[in-house]
Amino acid sequence: MMGVTIPQPFVSELQGPVGPVTVDGIPDTFHIDIDHLPDPLPKITLGVDPLTINPVTATLTLTPVDLNLSIKELPETRTHLPADFCVGITVLGIPLLSIRLCGEAQMISEAYRPNPCERCGSSPYDLGTAPDGAGA
Repeated sequence: MMGVTIPQPFVSELQGPVGPVTVDGIPDTFHIDIDHLPDPLPKITLGVDPLTINPVTATLTLTPVDLNLSIKELPETRTHLPADFCVGITVLGIPLLSIRLCGEAQMISEAYRPNPCERCGSSPYDLGTAPDGAGA
């Protein structure tokens, strides 16, 4: 169902050599109804002009690029790793003997300088010499 709305009242008056012409009383709604379609249904044909695409030729040249990446030096860090180890003997899933070790491990990638909590008594590292007296 389609409809068109024309503002009402629609009044138009033309002045000219013929005289005044008046248009009045145009209906405000138009309806187009289809009650039934014939059997077989009519074919609707839609014509479309063919689309032509012209081929495009492109040339891409890649030149080799040398890339050297190296790590000169590892940053000086102390990484703390939680450690939780359990070694034991079980038979049919029943634990018979178990030893559990837990604590913290460290990965140190810096010159070793003990923290205050790691010092026990005097250490040759505190003086800047190695244990064999050769110097650090």
